[in-house]
Amino acid sequence: HVFAKLQSLGIGLSPVCDDATFLRRITLDLAGRTPTVTEIESFHENKSPDKREQAIDRLLASEDHADFFAGKWNTILRNRRSGGALRFANLAFHQWIRESIVANKPYDKFVREIITASGSVASHPPVAWYQQVTDTNQRIEDAAQLFLGQRIQCARCHHHPYEKWSQADYAQLSAFFTNVSKKNGRDPLEPAVFARLGGASARHPKTGQALQPAGLDADEVAIGAHDDPRSHFADWMTSPDNPFFAKALANRYWKHFMGRGLVEPEDDLRVTNPPSNPELLDAMAQEFVDSGYDLKALIRLIATSRCYQSDSDAMPENIGDKRSYSRFYPKRLQAEVLLDSIDRLTMSPTKFAGMPPGVRAVALPDTGFASYFLTVFGRPESTTACECERSQEANLSQSLHLLNSEEIQNKLAGDQGRAARLAADETRSDEEKIQELYSIAFGRHPDDRELKATLSYVAGKENRREAFEDVLWSLINSKEFLFNH
Repeated sequence: HVFAKLQSLGIGLSPVCDDATFLRRITLDLAGRTPTVTEIESFHENKSPDKREQAIDRLLASEDHADFFAGKWNTILRNRRSGGALRFANLAFHQWIRESIVANKPYDKFVREIITASGSVASHPPVAWYQQVTDTNQRIEDAAQLFLGQRIQCARCHHHPYEKWSQADYAQLSAFFTNVSKKNGRDPLEPAVFARLGGASARHPKTGQALQPAGLDADEVAIGAHDDPRSHFADWMTSPDNPFFAKALANRYWKHFMGRGLVEPEDDLRVTNPPSNPELLDAMAQEFVDSGYDLKALIRLIATSRCYQSDSDAMPENIGDKRSYSRFYPKRLQAEVLLDSIDRLTMSPTKFAGMPPGVRAVALPDTGFASYFLTVFGRPESTTACECERSQEANLSQSLHLLNSEEIQNKLAGDQGRAARLAADETRSDEEKIQELYSIAFGRHPDDRELKATLSYVAGKENRREAFEDVLWSLINSKEFLFNH
């Protein structure tokens, strides 16, 4: 579908990226980290024609993948602390999300367990979503935006100006949640959630007319006396015939890997905001449904594609393309991924209050951990269901922090850091050390020009430890390090 679009527009396709670029790209996108030296060497030595597919499957089965994608869902499901202290609910919900990814829980089941959550966090961790998203309007708006790609907030007060949804549509959708209540348990900070069984309804905000529950563009639902209305909402939402559910997730994951959604923003799939390639979105959504809502199968479909594996360098034939995927669009590393990458390159791990040593930033159970680095590089606060909370834009504060902040200088100059260890290591040549640094930072060996310049610089410095600190500093501040490309 992409090739057909490019041909119709007369846009050329960039060639396939080299192995080193692919391995770094897929490791960042699937595991939220750069590849290890061992992984790079093993991949280089692998002569199998399907070694890229093998790498994808290995990463999908890794703990790092579970950590990284748990963090992604953790943020947009608003798993955040209140009152400054990390609570049991935060930990339990994060762990439940992570375990769902490890088990490759079907997406429809994952969503259903959140929507129909009842009881306490201890017995059913997705209840934490109801504790964070506190009223009926917010719940239905979050559910529609997260799982259906429909921003229906405007329809609460008036007919949606850019969509066909009316106040009646909004009220009928919210009716599924009107029976949800909370009651205090042993811990007043973590109330239990329950839904009264039986009929549910809502009133039209203008006419006062009683409206029965109904999905968007769907028939009214008869709620039995012993039914939880939310289960009917989940039935409609996760049905293979639902026109929004599979497309919303396919578009969200396409953007994660390709840097730009087929629909932008990724959770605004209204009629007046059509996809750049409708045939591709339809085909991906159908594949997703046919797989039984298998998230890893969808990831594998995207990651093994020729589109994803294109080189990021533009050619004269596609230099003006910004939305047709004629090449891979470089992406700035997310705040947590960048901090972890710097920690690994400098061998100076960041310590997070209350967490065991060595915990990666991408594996933190919520976004409430104090870190100026994560804040300045755009970590979201997790106050909305929109991934737009995460800022990927560059700014002066980021540049200054990398160039001369105390935090970065301490990582470079630590007595147990990589620069100190390299300076003290007399068993290896400087060339071997530089090659290792480039492998860790960029997933490749330096070219002849880079190697010659770096070796010359190290040899010309009397203080070898400072020389390696300077080399590390230059790698961290390079665009190649700061981007997934």
